[in-house]
Parts: sequence; structure tokens; C-alpha cells
Amino acid sequence: MTAFLDSNILVYAYSTHVKRARAMSLVADGGVISAQVLNEFTNVLRNKQKQEWPVIERALASVRLRFPDILPLTADTHAAALALARDHSFSFYDALIVAAAIEAGCDTLWSEDMQYGRVIGGLTIRDPFAA
Repeated sequence: MTAFLDSNILVYAYSTHVKRARAMSLVADGGVISAQVLNEFTNVLRNKQKQEWPVIERALASVRLRFPDILPLTADTHAAALALARDHSFSFYDALIVAAAIEAGCDTLWSEDMQYGRVIGGLTIRDPFAA
């Protein structure tokens, strides 16, 4: 199984939230993330958690050690996301995550925020915190 992790998994892994242990387990298992995931993670740490830049930079360095081959966002990824948003009623930014996961050849997308159990292009969306 090759898994793609949405940004909310990283956010929980680098928090004190009750979901932290499960998120840390997923991070430890490895998988794939995209530049978008790094961007969203950075934004949450800075704007929602009000973290200082040195804390954010250490968190990002840690993530990059665990996920050294971060998938870039390309024009092809953008085009695939546009089609997914149009055809499957995803928000555009969720569609970018799904498109990147499919592009990476992943069979599982771990996300708390998307349509749990949905299968698109061989990719199954799973909520790691579902009971």
C-alpha cells in the first residue's frame, strides 16, 4: 500500500491534539506528500497555531526528512484537479490533493476532510480517525 497524507495529518502530528498519536503513526509509516501539503501545513502552523518561524522551520525540516521526495505541483496536476473538481464535486484544493495522490500512484489517501470511502482512479479516501 502506498499512502498519500493530507495536510491535516501533519497538523495533528505536530500538535498536542488527542489525534496526535494516530497521526504520528501514519507519518512514521511514510508515504507521499506534495508541495501543496507543505504549504497548507506551513499556513496552519503560522496563521492558526500562531507558531514562530523557527518552530515552523524545524517542523518542516522534520517533515522533509521523513518525506524527501515531495511531489511538485505541475500544470498537469492542475489540469487533472480541475477535471476532478468539475466531475466529482471536490473543492479545487481537495481536488489538487486527490490529483497529486493519483499522479503519485497511491492507493490510499489519508484525510479527515474528504469523502470517506470514496474511490477515484484506484485511490481510496480514508479517514484515519473514523471510529
